[in-house]
Amino acid sequence: MGYQEFTIEGRNAVIEAYRSGKPIDKLFILDGCQDGPMMTIKREAKKHDTLVKYVTKERLDQLSETGKHQGVIAYAAAYEYAEVDDILEAAKKKGEPPFIFLLDNIEDPHNLGAIIRTANLAGAHGVIIPKNRAAGLTATVARTSAGALNYTPVAKVTNLAKTIEDLKKEGLWFVCADMGGTTMYDLDLKGPIGLVIGNEGEGVGRLVKEKCDMVASIPMKGDIDSLNASVAAGVLAYEIVRQRLQA
Repeated sequence: MGYQEFTIEGRNAVIEAYRSGKPIDKLFILDGCQDGPMMTIKREAKKHDTLVKYVTKERLDQLSETGKHQGVIAYAAAYEYAEVDDILEAAKKKGEPPFIFLLDNIEDPHNLGAIIRTANLAGAHGVIIPKNRAAGLTATVARTSAGALNYTPVAKVTNLAKTIEDLKKEGLWFVCADMGGTTMYDLDLKGPIGLVIGNEGEGVGRLVKEKCDMVASIPMKGDIDSLNASVAAGVLAYEIVRQRLQA
């Protein structure tokens, strides 16, 4: 699969994209535009939980590749999203306890791509991301994943905290990364597990953290107090791998 990032311009083109089921990550709409086709687009965006940004005509002109945006530009995913059930099914097919990455509002596409790459190499069965306030599956993410996006399913959900609750019913335990947690070497990270990694600046959100069974910290000896999100994901993932190999 190629790394083309789909930019869709024009009202009819965006409406048709929605109706054909194409996953749209983000919409840029001319602020104040209220005509019929635009209201249709706004309804579709709301129905699909698309992130909408209202901008000036000057901003749209900057973003436009065709010069014929008609007041709307959509960014569609470069890759199709999976369902959470697809990820559980992937674990079942391999006869392994599920191992899933859940990313709480990772905004940097380079971080997202790097984490998907790590998830693949660590043997995780999939990655779950939220629909809003987070990077989607853009061409940058695909490139940074170094091909992992071809093999590791990524699901997009409306509510990460509720998804954790649902997955607990499937027998998963959840550990999130946080500096105030228990040292990761002192936690039992074997069995069906979800690894929750937080936003680059704020970490794991309060509501999501409250749903987690364990909070893991990474021992650090340096003069600064935090790791890059993708590096933290890699360190914790390989502690999970180590424990799974010894189980």
